[in-house]
Amino acid sequence: MASSRLGEKARQLILDQDNEILMSAASWWELSLKRVLNTLDADLEKTRHTLEARGVATISVTVEHAEASARLPLMHRDPFDHMLVAQAIAENCRLLTRDRKLAPYGSAVLLV
Repeated sequence: MASSRLGEKARQLILDQDNEILMSAASWWELSLKRVLNTLDADLEKTRHTLEARGVATISVTVEHAEASARLPLMHRDPFDHMLVAQAIAENCRLLTRDRKLAPYGSAVLLV
């Protein structure tokens, strides 16, 4: 948790053992693409093992998530973010993000 991009509020929520932390396969896909494009310098295998050790569960992308994504209003153009919002709504959890463009999606989004 040494990233300077991770705000203090997000860090506290993630480190709080009372909170269940979920990771979308869509996020991992995006990170993997960024590695291939050399826009991200991270050891994803090590990161995945760290997340698993912390008990972070993975949410797969399902057909239901894709359909929910298609029903959302198109307030931005990032398909990964659109999927994450749809998953947060479908799975009744909250998406932690710094992206203020996602705030109009309501209570499924928590700006940190």
